[in-house]
Amino acid sequence: MIQAIAFYLFAAIVILAGAMTISSRNPVHSVMWLILAFFNAAGLMVLVGAEFIAMLLVIVYVGAVAVLFLFVVMMMDIDFAQLRTEVARYAAIGLGLGALLAVEVMIAAFAWSSGKVELARRAAPIDPAMPNIQALGQLLYTRYLFLFEAAGFVLLVAMIGAIVLTHRERSGTRPQNVSRQIARRPEDATRNVKPAVGQGVEL
Repeated sequence: MIQAIAFYLFAAIVILAGAMTISSRNPVHSVMWLILAFFNAAGLMVLVGAEFIAMLLVIVYVGAVAVLFLFVVMMMDIDFAQLRTEVARYAAIGLGLGALLAVEVMIAAFAWSSGKVELARRAAPIDPAMPNIQALGQLLYTRYLFLFEAAGFVLLVAMIGAIVLTHRERSGTRPQNVSRQIARRPEDATRNVKPAVGQGVEL
C-alpha cells in the first residue's frame, strides 16, 4: 500500500514537473522544474529496485547536466519577447511532433503488452541473488560492449565538435611564450640598485 502511494506521488510530481518545464516562461524556472522531475524519477527507480539508475539520475543528470543548463541559462542574455515570438511561430510544428511522439509511444506500449510472453521467453535469466549493478555491468560489458564503446565515441566526437564550434580567437591578447619564460635567468629579471637619498627609482 505504501509503495503504491509513493509510486503515484512520484509519478504525479514527475508529470507535473515535466509539464512545468516546457510551459514556464522563465528558462531558470524551467531548469528548476527539470531538476525536480529528475529527483522524483530517481524515486521511481528506487521503487522498482533500480538503485543504480536512481544514483545516475541524481549524480549525473541533477549534479552535472541540470546544473550546467542552469549556469548556461543564467549567463545567457535571453530576449524573452523574441523567445515567446519564436515559440508561437513554431507552435504548430511542435504540436505535430508531440502528437507523432504520443502515437509512437502508444504503438510501442501496445506492441510491448502484446508481445510480453515473447519478451519473457527471450529475456536472459538473471540470478535473483545478483545485485542490480553487477547484473547491469555484466550485460553492458559483455553483450553490449561494442555498442557501449560506440556510444562513448559518439559522445567524444560531440564534445570535440562543441569545443571547435565555440572556440573563438581573441584579438589584442599577448600569447604566452613558454620556452622564453623557462630560459629566463634571475639576473635578467631583477636589478639591484642603490638610489641616493631623495632620488626615485628609474624604471
